[in-house]
Amino acid sequence: MQSTTLVLLMAALTVAAYFTGRARALTVAGGLAQRQRLHSLPGYYGYFLSLSCLLPALLVISLWTMLESRVLIWLLAGELAPQFGQLGDGELELLVNNVRNLAYGDLVGGQRTPLLEEAASRYTDLRAMSLRFESIVAISAACLCGLLAWRRIGTDLRARNSVEAVVEFFLIAASSIALLTTLGIVLSVLFEAMRFFQQVSAIDFLFGTEWSPQTAIRDDQVGSSGSFGIVPLLTGTLLITGIATLVAVPIGLFGAIYMTEYASRRFRNVAKPLLELLAGIPTVVYGFFAALTVAPMVQSAGSALGLDVASESALAAGLVMGIMIIPLVSSLSDDAIRAVPESLREAALALGSTRGEMITGVVLPAALPGVAGGILLAVSRAIGETMIVVMAAGLAANLTANPFEAVTTVTVQIVTLLVGDQEFDSAKTLAAFALGLVLFVMTMLLNVAGLQFVRRYREQYE
Repeated sequence: MQSTTLVLLMAALTVAAYFTGRARALTVAGGLAQRQRLHSLPGYYGYFLSLSCLLPALLVISLWTMLESRVLIWLLAGELAPQFGQLGDGELELLVNNVRNLAYGDLVGGQRTPLLEEAASRYTDLRAMSLRFESIVAISAACLCGLLAWRRIGTDLRARNSVEAVVEFFLIAASSIALLTTLGIVLSVLFEAMRFFQQVSAIDFLFGTEWSPQTAIRDDQVGSSGSFGIVPLLTGTLLITGIATLVAVPIGLFGAIYMTEYASRRFRNVAKPLLELLAGIPTVVYGFFAALTVAPMVQSAGSALGLDVASESALAAGLVMGIMIIPLVSSLSDDAIRAVPESLREAALALGSTRGEMITGVVLPAALPGVAGGILLAVSRAIGETMIVVMAAGLAANLTANPFEAVTTVTVQIVTLLVGDQEFDSAKTLAAFALGLVLFVMTMLLNVAGLQFVRRYREQYE
């Protein structure tokens, strides 16, 4: 039985179990008119029986999926050993991989031999047999547990409590995924960063003013000692992010105020979707726009004013990045402003405030948490942007605050360090994890500062 067929069969069995459990509960109660005798609503008994069938089957399928590949490889290796002779662990693993690839129709490393094709055919037979046994065991477990649950249904069965306990467990598991994922990311980056700091001093990394991550492969090489000062990267990151913020925050916030307080419904219905289309444009398109249009325009304008502007500059990257994050600021600010109760607006106007005074004195303070959240999200997006910086600002790690010069950012250097086949044992490669750790700390401090700012001003308003 194919996996799709098994899934459809289990879905049909679950639906049938719901109606069976509901009917069983009504029968035990003495009919629909006597359903008040039941502890829970009849539907809960249907859910109880459905979960009793579904959960054991899912457990069997999950365990079978995790163990199937190992068991099949173990069986296949035992059958291949007499035919291919004594093989080392590496040779046997390569042979098994070739057999699996041939069975799935993929490319095989080496020559296809009749013996290899026979082994692939045997692997296909073993897998088909495994699918049949999996289907039989899963369906049997569902039917057996469903029968036991069917016999438990009675007027005193607390079906609602059991169903809600199962639902609560899955909700807790779902909410824990985000926490565990974040913890896993932090620990993986932290462990690799600690390996980097065993080779490079943390003081030199955090306060060094030169970034040149090329390291020597042999002792007789020169000019590749490696310099891992992060200050130029942080300067470039903050410079481009600052330019983007100066572009996006006023435009986005003023646009949100206009569409919320001044624009007609017809204009808003057209303007807001068009503005939010900017958020769906791939960043590589913004990069092309920055490299082919904005950067030459900035250079031409600077030359006309007598300024020395590089072909790749922080100003060009910051302007385009600001355009990219305008929808985040505008959309979230618009939602926050619209969420302010209409009674506050009417009270301010009734007291003699002008529309502008009402917006600045009442609406914006009330919408401050949402507005600040939108700005923080936009700044975080700007800090983590890569493609626009690569195509418009370059890769040069220059320690400068001049927006007309070429700079680079932390994220760009992370990508550069991890391009190609890399061994995670050199300071050059491990530096990417140290940069990632610094970037994580920066965004965390930014969020903490933003939350403190919002809490402070919200308390003043309340």
